[in-house]
Amino acid sequence: MIYTLTFNPSLDYIVTVPKFTCGMVNRTTEEIIFPGGKGINVSMVLKNLGFENTALGFYAGFTGMELKRLVADKGIHAEFIPVDKGMTRINVKLRSEQESEINGQGPAIAASDIDKLYEKLDALCDGDILVMAGSIPDVMPQTMYMDIMKHLQGRNLKIVVDATRDLLVNVLPFHPFLIKPNNHELGEILGVEIRGKEDAVIYAKKLQERGARNVLISMAGDGAVLVAEDGSVYQAEAPKGKLINSVGAGDSMVAGFLAGYLEHGTYDKAFQMGVCTGSASAFSEELATKAEVLDLLEKNQNLF
Repeated sequence: MIYTLTFNPSLDYIVTVPKFTCGMVNRTTEEIIFPGGKGINVSMVLKNLGFENTALGFYAGFTGMELKRLVADKGIHAEFIPVDKGMTRINVKLRSEQESEINGQGPAIAASDIDKLYEKLDALCDGDILVMAGSIPDVMPQTMYMDIMKHLQGRNLKIVVDATRDLLVNVLPFHPFLIKPNNHELGEILGVEIRGKEDAVIYAKKLQERGARNVLISMAGDGAVLVAEDGSVYQAEAPKGKLINSVGAGDSMVAGFLAGYLEHGTYDKAFQMGVCTGSASAFSEELATKAEVLDLLEKNQNLF
């Protein structure tokens, strides 16, 4: 079974204002609400690709109830933990001449809530996959992902981490199966500027030296790089298409990578599926469907 964990899920309220002006009343021409959060995005794309999974996380307030409803509408099994204080955040994403975002804070997750999460994690079995993705509320320690990996040590699990800064760096000694920083996050971690794929390969290997098994680097319009644990290195240009929605593209890449790996058992197929799934989401109003991914994969074999 595949599990995803989102500490700080959201309702993503996406609005389009053709010419946004500060200090004025602006009227939208389009409004959409999605269940959001990196782990939930991974769950939704995996479901679209035909892989059942369980979404773990926290919810609170009336916004949390709506999050649960929207996730259920997507056909995803969720085992969310209720939190007493605060509410599930609303992230406002404004599309105009420039894209802007206002992200909410999220609920106050207590120690007792974390204990309930560990109870659910204790039910994971050998062979299961756990994807931990996204930020955590400010009240929680930046060791949270590391603490979970430490707690799960000794089990035959594949753990994927898609996070930034200390959340990611702290897990490296526990040998995550896959990490997926983008090129900017990779440079930030190592204090360098990533100028291209050659740099990405060099510095991805440094994260391998610190414990990561497989390092997948997303580079937006410049493509992607995978440095695999068997010593293989894969590079690809980004498929061509019109960028419609950048939200969730990186999460889609993670889902596609897992889908390709589970279906074929090889890193080259996992990489191809990851790249095309991420791009398919970027070219769509919503997260990628299986038909969109397969169509993009067929048309872009020359990239691999």
